[in-house]
Amino acid sequence: MEIDFNKNSDGLVPAIIQDALTKNVLMLGYMNAEAYQQTIESKKVTFFSRTKNRLWTKGEESGNFLNLVDIKLDCDNDTLLVSVAPVGPTCHKGTDTCWGEDNKTTFGFLSELESVITDRKENSDGKKSYVASLFEDGMNKIAQKVGEEAVEVVIEAKDDNDDLFLNESADLLFHYLILLQAKGFKLNDVVEVLKTRH
Repeated sequence: MEIDFNKNSDGLVPAIIQDALTKNVLMLGYMNAEAYQQTIESKKVTFFSRTKNRLWTKGEESGNFLNLVDIKLDCDNDTLLVSVAPVGPTCHKGTDTCWGEDNKTTFGFLSELESVITDRKENSDGKKSYVASLFEDGMNKIAQKVGEEAVEVVIEAKDDNDDLFLNESADLLFHYLILLQAKGFKLNDVVEVLKTRH
């Protein structure tokens, strides 16, 4: 890896720290050649602290280390993307990230949809919300809907109409997310099971 430590007059390159599992950005630090080498050798992320004017291994005082998983170099050879397995919170203020966000796995729009389903389950009137009405009707109704949508997906899979197949697939996934919450689970619980099988 040919890192251009000479691009900046101080010999430092930015190091973006990303959780290897959640893919969330945890913090930004700076490395010089010595900090990079120590990171590689120790497998614990080490920075050059501009305030302390010395090498600083994240977690050396708190125990909240950033265990190295991988390092990638950007296209200009002057910025590092450091994948880590964090031990505890990353920020010195005690938060998971330096932006005050929780470092949890999200699934983009599916996570937003899960939040809407949770809100409908807890706060909506079944006369105004389809999702709330399913929860009011109970487990048998929700499970029945998942079964119906699964059969429709199978039927459309045998046809040549991609639009119908995708729409039925969306219906199945939507109702499955409702079923998960009816059973007290979320999508991440299923992902964790899949990880153990990987």
